[in-house]
Amino acid sequence: MTDIWSSRFFTKIAKRRHDHRSPYQRDRARILHSAAFRRLQNKTQVMGSGQNDFYRTRLTHSLEASQIGSGISAQLRAKYPELSAELFPQDDSLIEALCLAHDIGHPPFGHGGEIALHYMMRNHGGFEGNGQTFRIVSRLEPFSEGYGMNLSRRTLLGLLKYPQTLDNLKSAITPAAPSNLRQLKASEWHPPKGVYSDDSETLNWLLEPLNQSDRELFQSSMAKDQYHHAKTCFKSLDCSMMELADDIAYGIHDLEDAIVTGVVNASDFIQHVVTPLQAIDEPWLQEICQTLTDKLFSQKPYKQKEAIGSLVNYLITAIELVDLNERQALHFEQPLLRYNAMLPEVANAVLDIFKGFVYRFVIRQPAIQQIEYRGQQVVMELFEALSSDPERLLPNFAKQQWLSAMDKEQNAQRAIADYVASMTDDFAASLYQTLFMPDSKQSMSWLNI
Repeated sequence: MTDIWSSRFFTKIAKRRHDHRSPYQRDRARILHSAAFRRLQNKTQVMGSGQNDFYRTRLTHSLEASQIGSGISAQLRAKYPELSAELFPQDDSLIEALCLAHDIGHPPFGHGGEIALHYMMRNHGGFEGNGQTFRIVSRLEPFSEGYGMNLSRRTLLGLLKYPQTLDNLKSAITPAAPSNLRQLKASEWHPPKGVYSDDSETLNWLLEPLNQSDRELFQSSMAKDQYHHAKTCFKSLDCSMMELADDIAYGIHDLEDAIVTGVVNASDFIQHVVTPLQAIDEPWLQEICQTLTDKLFSQKPYKQKEAIGSLVNYLITAIELVDLNERQALHFEQPLLRYNAMLPEVANAVLDIFKGFVYRFVIRQPAIQQIEYRGQQVVMELFEALSSDPERLLPNFAKQQWLSAMDKEQNAQRAIADYVASMTDDFAASLYQTLFMPDSKQSMSWLNI
């Protein structure tokens, strides 16, 4: 199993002298040194990128998720020594790599940009941030020619949050297109979550080690009705750890941004977080709730850090390794699919309370939504302009990708989506001004990229 899951799609790679790193240490290095990872420093996390130098960006969020992920991995190795050798690498390089890379497919302006690109690509295979992450690491990032970062199979499996193609997940009924782009209602155009059909070859290679039964079960999905996209049901062990790290970083660490910058107040926090926590029959929660509000909203930063650290530690140490075959009467043969990291019921309820608070009082507040809507418009108009005359408007590297796709009768619109998705918030805004505001004195240096 070790040889199969550490193998790479492209095998003819340069040999490095005296390189004693494990496959996952090499994967982490490729991610850390990639342009896609660096661009996360100017992509919106929760608060708007560039509005305040305190706010977390997708880069700092990914670094925090990586640290949390290594804590999860260490906890599970210690808790389950009888399974440790079979399931976990000897160090934390794999989980750190996954957490560092998990957001690199997100376009500029957060979910507003994702919805915008999905709408513009609705007739060309769609767009989705996790699918774009898979595409970047396996095809686009120029570590190799045509194979992206050429990561190991197990690392790719860990990044595969939704192991099915968008075409097999999209709803049977599609909303009617608005009369103009400014009328697009975001809630109607959320993408299904999966991989692009354009990347089916890589997906098939990735899943080759699975037997037919495991593959069919792993790729199974369920839809609420014909108006809703189907959702995949399973993820790998490594992916489950990465998602928990992501959720903890989002629900706990991102809350710090909102508190310190005054976006949320103590009264709302008491009503919507502390009171629900006190209703949970858990002695530790009862104890921490006595001082939680005072510490988080204190003017002394060390008290905030003490409270944040206690919450993160509580969640990390509560995580369990669950045998899905026993819990759900399944029949996974592959151990990487059979086991998942999960929070027990009480701890999961705690995290849901924090995530719900951040969503309601930060993400959904009008000021944030207005910024997201503006970004949505910028992305759609950029895509519309670039696709009107790609040979004229695309920079050379993107134009070559577009021409190559045209020559091979492939999905050339995907090359435009790849280019727009790669932009940082500032770069997209600057290009928008260059194209649509001729009186502005914006730099034209982007033409040299």
